[in-house]
Amino acid sequence: MSVGFVMLVHEALDRAAQVARHWAEHGKPVVIHVDKRVDGPTFEYFKGKLNDLGNVRFSERHACEWGNWSIVAATQSACELMLDSFPEVGHVYLASGSCMPLRPIQELQTYLDKRPRTDFIESVTTDEVDWTVGGLDQERFTLRFPFSWKKQRRLFDRYVDLQRRLKLTRRIPDGLTPHLGSQWWCLTRRTLSAILQDPRREEFDRYFKRVWIPDESYFQTLSRLYSTKIESRSLTLSKFDFQGKPHVFYDDHLQLLRRSDCFVARKIWPKAERLYRDFLAPEARALTMAEPNPLKIDRLFGRATERRTRGRAGLYMQGRFPNEGWENGKTSGRYSVFEGFTDLFADFEAWIARRTGNRVHGNLFAKDRVYFAGGDSVYNGAISDSAVLRDYNPGAFLTNLIWNTRGEHQCFQFGPADDQKITEFMATDRNAHISVISGAWAIPLFHSNQNFADLRKVAAQLQRIEAAHLDLLRMGKTKARVRIWSLAEFIENPMENLQTILDEIGGIGQRRLTEVPMMADLSGFGQFLQNLKNQGMSPHLMGDFPVIEDTSEKPKGSRPRLVK
Repeated sequence: MSVGFVMLVHEALDRAAQVARHWAEHGKPVVIHVDKRVDGPTFEYFKGKLNDLGNVRFSERHACEWGNWSIVAATQSACELMLDSFPEVGHVYLASGSCMPLRPIQELQTYLDKRPRTDFIESVTTDEVDWTVGGLDQERFTLRFPFSWKKQRRLFDRYVDLQRRLKLTRRIPDGLTPHLGSQWWCLTRRTLSAILQDPRREEFDRYFKRVWIPDESYFQTLSRLYSTKIESRSLTLSKFDFQGKPHVFYDDHLQLLRRSDCFVARKIWPKAERLYRDFLAPEARALTMAEPNPLKIDRLFGRATERRTRGRAGLYMQGRFPNEGWENGKTSGRYSVFEGFTDLFADFEAWIARRTGNRVHGNLFAKDRVYFAGGDSVYNGAISDSAVLRDYNPGAFLTNLIWNTRGEHQCFQFGPADDQKITEFMATDRNAHISVISGAWAIPLFHSNQNFADLRKVAAQLQRIEAAHLDLLRMGKTKARVRIWSLAEFIENPMENLQTILDEIGGIGQRRLTEVPMMADLSGFGQFLQNLKNQGMSPHLMGDFPVIEDTSEKPKGSRPRLVK
């Protein structure tokens, strides 16, 4: 007994003719269905390329549409012609015009000869299938689908919703248990002829004409009625992505396809010259008789799917960018945000850069411009210091900065006077280390020479902004590592607090701290806060500062040192 090939063709006719000739010249009968939407001259040209082959036939043509009954009707017509024209055929192998044999035809014939009564068709119940995409499993068999999913999507969706609301269902014919599976199968002559000659075929056909995507369920269901032995798998390598779209194989997939040991692969790019040259070569490679095992390459497809859906941390790809939450991490690496430190310490940026060896920027989100380290106007990745460009998408600005400096730990300053649109992004980024000295913004105001009435208004506004910022950092969905000190708490033990920060960042300095940067003079700061209270403001983010301080042992502008 021989294996016969049924091909469903609608495009890339030259490649389909090449594959059909390969099978026919190796003594295997081929029946081809050409989509009726292919124009007459093109169809005649295609037939002419195969006229010299006596074991090639062309079946009745149907206008095929995805998800429509017409694909099943085309398959039925071609299979009937195959069974009638070639009585020596023992197995019928269904393929498409974009399929290509991966192994010598003799291997497939020997494999099927050893299994003369085995049907190879993926056939699983709706409760067990896990690859359906579109939200319709059991419902595809109990609802009606008179409208095209691709051409009449709005009508399709509305009619499905209407049937659900009215609880309209169809009766599944007696004796049928719906099964799903790949469209590409290899059935025995006995099973296929029983399906096509069934006395109830008219009833079954009428039912499946209103099933959604019947080519994935018609033969898969009916073969369960007649087959004596089903191996629920396809001999064709056909992979789909997470959206239900078929993977396309290109020239660089040559070794991957060989490792699968499958007999046929779908879907091959029409211009994959190397694949067609190697797999359709006249001289067949050595027979291996290996068992088809697409699981060998599933791991690679799984990694590809993960890379496509999750991507690399901090790298936003075009296909995922509009979908919030699809990113694999907001940023590509850790970074540190310091709030209030430059207000308390005069030379903080230079000091922490020396201690850690990291890039330390100024206020990246200042309202007038971006203050990059070293005063640069353009930074890695051609990132501009323009506040207008930055504020168009602050999250993308920070993401690009971290991505373009991979391998470095970025540090920058932030405060209530900066643009606050970035705060939620940082709070929900697990790569962010945020250290806050609340109320430190009052120190520059304390040292300024402004009119006190104006100063009070500015202080009230900054306190309101920082209070909202701190509430955001303390919310339940915060993923950043956050440390918050009030100003009074921090200056009680600055050495220990700074050491904690340095331990988290890491860097070139491994020894314990012996000094901190120059601290601002806070003499009279308590009285300043009391004056704000007297003017009607309630400064509460700074902590408790006494109105009258004992400054006899505290020189102005001192550097606190470790006491041993």
